[in-house]
Amino acid sequence: MSTLSPKTPGWLDWHPDPSRPAFALPPGTVDAHCHVFGPQAAFPFAPERKYTPCDGGKDDLFALRDHLGVGRNVIVQATCHGADNSAMVDAVQASGGRARGIATVRPDVTDAELRRLDAAGVRGVRFTFLRRLADAAPQHDLAAIAQRIAPLGWHVVLYFESADLPELERFFNSLPTPLVVDHMGRPDVTAPVTGPDFTRFLRFAERDEVWVKVTCPERLSVTGPPALNAERHPYTDVVPFARRVVEEFPDRVLWGTDWPHPNLTGHMPDDGLLVDYVPQVAVTAEQRRKLLVDNPMRLYWPGEGA
Repeated sequence: MSTLSPKTPGWLDWHPDPSRPAFALPPGTVDAHCHVFGPQAAFPFAPERKYTPCDGGKDDLFALRDHLGVGRNVIVQATCHGADNSAMVDAVQASGGRARGIATVRPDVTDAELRRLDAAGVRGVRFTFLRRLADAAPQHDLAAIAQRIAPLGWHVVLYFESADLPELERFFNSLPTPLVVDHMGRPDVTAPVTGPDFTRFLRFAERDEVWVKVTCPERLSVTGPPALNAERHPYTDVVPFARRVVEEFPDRVLWGTDWPHPNLTGHMPDDGLLVDYVPQVAVTAEQRRKLLVDNPMRLYWPGEGA
């Protein structure tokens, strides 16, 4: 029996008792960005990982889903598991058809493995360009992966810092799959929402018909206030950025919790209050319906409707 690794010092565990949201999510809401961590005893973390999290397995994720009133989940492979997708696939397969997966694969992945992942409910791969999380593979390797998954109808999920978009944009443009960007490309919310950096991101999203996740205000916020202590209007500094994305791309925006919120250092948000953030950025019932239900269903469960 292997010894379990201790958590990274200072690691913040997910909120143990999230509030019940004041905002009632519409039926069929999809949490289009969440993760599972282990549990480590069943699904060991990757030796090359850059952090060791707390456990946050499928049972905890599905309990949160039901508590918040979410209908379905899209489970994104966590970098702490590397390219071993076992924990993510196990969660997707345990969901009774109510989850899809985003995998991490290496260039030498076999066709048989890709077919197995597809049959299990995986619908895309994630390319991470944040050096603190993972060492990005060379672009020619990532391009090869994109070529391999394109025939399956999968997409590529991109996680990058806004400052790196100028050097990555040409590569992104060359990929043969639909593109989905995590967390609005991590904008600097201390800069103007109409400034050149965020405008460049918006034009990139427009030109390439990119899907954008208006997720993780707790990760982007500088001045808050945080989603804690019954705060119904959290992260007001992020709201203008998310609202602009929803207004410009109403048919290509996605929402998710990012549970169990890896690598947060300042605070751990109350997931119920993160739901109450949604009406601040999607201000009409139509915007909310597209963001929470119609768009993710079209991307991950095409043809099924809500």
